[in-house]
Amino acid sequence: MSDPRVLILFEGGQRTYRPGEMLSATCRIESLSLFEPKAMEVSVLWHTEGKGDEDLAVHYFNRVSADDEGAMELRRPYQFQTRLPNSPLTYDGIIVKIRWCVRVRLFLVRSREIVAEQAFRLGDIPAAVLVVPK
Repeated sequence: MSDPRVLILFEGGQRTYRPGEMLSATCRIESLSLFEPKAMEVSVLWHTEGKGDEDLAVHYFNRVSADDEGAMELRRPYQFQTRLPNSPLTYDGIIVKIRWCVRVRLFLVRSREIVAEQAFRLGDIPAAVLVVPK
């Protein structure tokens, strides 16, 4: 018996967004019929990677609970949308990177949890290039 799989699908297959643009996506859970879901959390967030402390901020958050909506609601595709902020933009630097993603946390009975992430880009800043003097 395999664990449920969480799919995050961006509307129109879009993976790069402009600041202020609307992000629309659907979260779908496969193979959930054998498991009892308790809740699902959907977040749109950014985080840093690289040197120094990691920063993280949540732009959008929603929790759907089997107690609130009924377990059947968690078995249906969950659609959401949010208007993206003007910053911070996705950045692929040499020392630090800024990453945006949609994160889904599915909570099952017996304290089990499944996490899935799907990255996207906010803005279109070219990646940094390390120039080594000769």
